This record gives sequence, C-alpha cells and structure tokens, in this order.
Amino acid sequence: MASQSKKVIYAALAGNLGIAIAKFAAAAWTGSSAMLSEGVHSLVDTGNQGLLLYGLKRSAHPPDRAHPLGYGRELYFWAFIVALLIFSLGAGVSIYEGIVHILSPQKIEDPLITYVVLGVSVVFEGTSWWIALREFRKDKAPGGYVDAVLQSKDPTVFTVLFEDSAALVGLLIAFIGIFTSQLFDMPQLDGVASIGIGLVLAFVAVILARESKGLLIGEAAAPELQRSILAIAECDPAVDHANGVLTVHLAPKQVVANLSLEFIDALTASEIELAVERIEAQVKASHSEITALFVKPQRAGTYLERRKAVSAT
Repeated sequence: MASQSKKVIYAALAGNLGIAIAKFAAAAWTGSSAMLSEGVHSLVDTGNQGLLLYGLKRSAHPPDRAHPLGYGRELYFWAFIVALLIFSLGAGVSIYEGIVHILSPQKIEDPLITYVVLGVSVVFEGTSWWIALREFRKDKAPGGYVDAVLQSKDPTVFTVLFEDSAALVGLLIAFIGIFTSQLFDMPQLDGVASIGIGLVLAFVAVILARESKGLLIGEAAAPELQRSILAIAECDPAVDHANGVLTVHLAPKQVVANLSLEFIDALTASEIELAVERIEAQVKASHSEITALFVKPQRAGTYLERRKAVSAT
C-alpha cells in the first residue's frame, strides 16, 4: 500500500514541478493571468505532494512511549493540511489574480507559447492522472467512484487523483479563456478564466478537507473486516457469544479493534487469558492491518445496554 501511494505521489510531483516552471515562464513572457494561475496551481500541487510524502514517512514510525499506538494519523493530518493549502493558496491566489486582471486587463503577447505549454501540461497531468486512477482502481471496492472515495482509508491516492482532475479541468478553462480573449479581443476573459480555475480548486479543496477530516477524527474499518473478527472470536471454544467489535483506522493499513466477548461461565481466569491470546493471534494472523486488539470480557446484556445508551446520545 505504501509503495503504491509513493508511486502515485512521485509521478505527480515530477510532472507538476516541471509544469510549474514552464507555466511561470509562459506567464511572464505572455502576461496571461490564466497561465499565472495555472503556474500557482502546479506549484501548490508540487508542495502538496511533498507534504503527502512526509506524512507517509511519519506515519510509518513505530510506537513509542509518547504515542503507544504509533504515528499512523500523521498521514491524515498532512492530507488535511494539503486540502487547506489548495483552498488558501491555489484557489485564493487564482481568484485574486483573476480579479486584478479583469480590473486592469493586459493583452496576451505571443499566445502560441501558452498553447504549447498547455498542450505539454495536458500530457504530463494526464499521465499522472492515469497512474493515480489505475492505483485507485486496484483497491476500489465494487460500486461507484464517489462511494469508493467515501470508503477509502488512503487519502494519498484520491488526493492526487482529485488534484490531477482539477488540473486537467483548469487547463481546459485556461485554454478557453486565452482563446476567447484573443477571438473577441477581450483580455478580461483571461481573468475570468483565472477565477474559474480558482473556483474549481476551491471545490476540490472542500471535498478533500471533508474526507481528510473524517479520517483524522477516526473512521471505522470496513464491515467485512469487523464481521471476520467476530467470526474468528465466535469459533473459539471458550467464547459463548461475540457481542460486537469497535474499530478505528489510524492509517490505511493500521486498525485498532476493541472486541467485546461473553466467555463461558465455568472458565477460570487463566483459561480466559489463554483464550484471549489465541483470539488475538488468530485475528492478527488473518488480518495484518490489525495493529492492536483489545478484548473485553462482558455479558451480552451489559454490552447491549451500553450500546443503546451510546446510540441515544
């Protein structure tokens, strides 16, 4: 999972860095507001990929005394920061630059350069987008892409996928703005295109912030994993009834589970301890993503009462 995420990020980072330099050069040469906005967009994306790589590295740190469950949520934190940067820097600068260009329009000089840069950008962004989409499909559950994003626990891949999608839409808007500003001899349309790019970035940033926030707060594991944990516990001869399991993702492949079990009444404390060890070993052998499993001996009636109390609040 980590290697797949890094592959997607490295591909996007390499493409965005080269594209950003080309866009800024073209903007300086031609005076295009839309091209300048696209340069800012690519530069922000480049920095964002660096932050995602840093988050991946930090999330892999082993547990220590200060963080006994590890650093997995570092990845979710930095993904949230990326969403904020897209909104504040990418969208904010693009909209501001567009307004300035509408109020003080500047005719585009040598527009051929902008078209060449836009064409090259489409190739690089499209390649990065395809790599991200391909990796996203590998772990995508059956169903639509919207549901897949909502259920995904790995923000790196869908963040890059959304960024590249926004970049391709932004390139189309930039092309339309530059072309129409020439066609109608209205340089203000170039500024309108810049505002359009900013609005696209703001929309993507809001979606990414929402999904990253949910992961940062803590989302449950997939229902299939929860059912599997309960089934393993039910099969142990010492268990009378598996009441339920609470799970939370610390990282895409790091899950903490709290298992409530009702053991057979005749068992001794030592026998219960051995049963807990067996269940923990079997669960972790079947699901390597379970980094910590806590087993709570509890009567089924008590478990249901507490669940009802939680649901009522």
